[in-house]
Formats: sequence, structure tokens, C-alpha cells
Amino acid sequence: MYPPIEPHDHGHLHTGDGHLVYWEVCGNPEGKPALVVHGGPGSGCRPGQRRVFDPERYRIILFDQRNCGRSLPHAGDPATDLTTNTTHHLVADMERLREHLGVDRWLLYGGSWGSTLMLAYAEAHPARVSEMVFTGVTMTRRSEIDWLYRGVGRFFPEQWLRFREGVPEAERDGDLLAAYARLVSDPDPAVRAKAAHDWVAWEDAVISLEVNGKPNAYSDRPPAALLAFVRICSHYFSNAAWLEEGVLLRNAHKLAGIPGVLIHGRFDVGGPLENAWQLARAWPDARLVVVDDSGHTGSDTMRKEVLAALDGFGSRHGQAIRDL
Repeated sequence: MYPPIEPHDHGHLHTGDGHLVYWEVCGNPEGKPALVVHGGPGSGCRPGQRRVFDPERYRIILFDQRNCGRSLPHAGDPATDLTTNTTHHLVADMERLREHLGVDRWLLYGGSWGSTLMLAYAEAHPARVSEMVFTGVTMTRRSEIDWLYRGVGRFFPEQWLRFREGVPEAERDGDLLAAYARLVSDPDPAVRAKAAHDWVAWEDAVISLEVNGKPNAYSDRPPAALLAFVRICSHYFSNAAWLEEGVLLRNAHKLAGIPGVLIHGRFDVGGPLENAWQLARAWPDARLVVVDDSGHTGSDTMRKEVLAALDGFGSRHGQAIRDL
């Protein structure tokens, strides 16, 4: 990865409906624009995400999606209303940020939930996307959500039973995610804390077989960030991200002409390789890279593939500038 780098510009974008979305810009102000779209939802952007880009070639833009990271109001405060935090609001925020920063077209880079949001944005604004690089492809279909929070339980029956028992008995055979969404917004801080802990304990169990990944990746957060993460995740997934089932895959034809690289770990238990394979078949300009030593949280090999994809697109931009 490239050396650590600090932003040379940052701020908060006023969305017009009470949100302040944090953004920052690093690297070459005249370089190829690239937007990092973080996962979660609700994880927030991280300094390490700057380091997959060549700072001489890229104008690197990061932002914290609504109610997480340094965006305000923060979902770590249980009084924060999440009603105006949906996929469609985030797509609008991305387009508003592009206009605010004076970007014509930008490369999108992200993974997990970030790949869903990238697809939603690119299918709504294909003329504004130059290339896309994904890790851990998801499209947040109801079938994928059901697999992650129920189906995977066949591999981790004891841990899934604890996840199920984290909600009131009357709700255990119903919508577990909606039940958790209510619990993490409960007036009692002890109820909120237990529900958040139970949620991330399940998330950590799902990635526990990944020998090259980061253990406890979901629970390794300060309390406010952890509560925000679970509140936003349960809010999104209990509502199927406000997306018509399968719409992102059906509309993949709108990505025609946009080069894409889909980098997916073969041992991604929570987000199976089938997701990336289906998208690659529907998107002729995409190339699927299967990483045989990786799961959802990555590996050194996956990072090398990310760097190779981004360096390749960055080199093409540099050559185009030299040809002018």
C-alpha cells in the first residue's frame, strides 16, 4: 500500500434536510478523481482507505455516509432520527458532493455494502462514473440479507442461536432485523448496548473462519461508533435498503461502457462469490477476479489485486493527460 497521507481539504456538506456529511480530499488536486464508498452501512471511512491510491495520480475523495463517522447528527446518539437515511438519500449525497467538488466524472472504489451503493449511484448517474473497483460484491437483495442473518447459521448454529435469542421471545420467529432495529433505539442504554453487542458478535462469527482476514472486525469499535453501526445496519437491512428486489442486477445493462473490476474472496461466507459472478455475467465491461485465500475481510492477495486495478486505471489517466 502507499504511504500514509493526510487530507489537504475537508469539510461538511449541507444536504438541505438536516444532515452534515463529512468529506475529505487527499492526493493530487489535479489527479484522476476517485471516490471511496465505505461499507457497513454505517462503518465510516478510514485513513487506510486512502492508501490504496497512488497519491501522485489520484485526487482521492472520501466521505462518511449519513449519521456515521464524522457526519452529523451521529447515530451513536439514540435520539438521532434515521428516517432520512436511505439508499436514495445516499445516492443524492454522492451526486451533491460531486457537484460541490467540481468533479465531472470519478472512479468509484468500495466493497461490501459500499458495492451496493456504488451500483445504485452508477445506475442512476452512469455518465458520471469513469471506472469502478469492488471488493466483496453485494447487491443487498432480500435473498442476500436472509442468507447473512439466517442461512449462514447452518455453519454457526450455536452463535446463530445466541443471535436469535438476543431479541424478545415473541419476535424470534419473525423479523429478527426489525427487532434488533427497535432494541438499539430503546430508551434504556443497557438494552441498546446488549443488542449492539449481540449483533456484532454474530457478524464476527460469520468472518471467524477467515485465516487471512481481520478477527473481530465488527466489534472492534468504540461504543458510540459500534451503536451507530448496528443502528444503521439494522435500519437498512430490515428495510431491504429500500431497493426493489434484484433491481441492481436487472439494471446492470446501464453500466455498459464503464470498466469494472470485481474482486471477491472465494471463502466469503457471508457474501458468497455467486453475487460477484452474477454481476460479472450481466455487466460485459466488468472483469471478475477471484481471490482464493480471502474471505469478506480481505487478505494480502486481495489488497494486491485492488492496488493492481487502481494502478491500472490511474496509469491510463496519466497516459491520457500526456497525450493531450
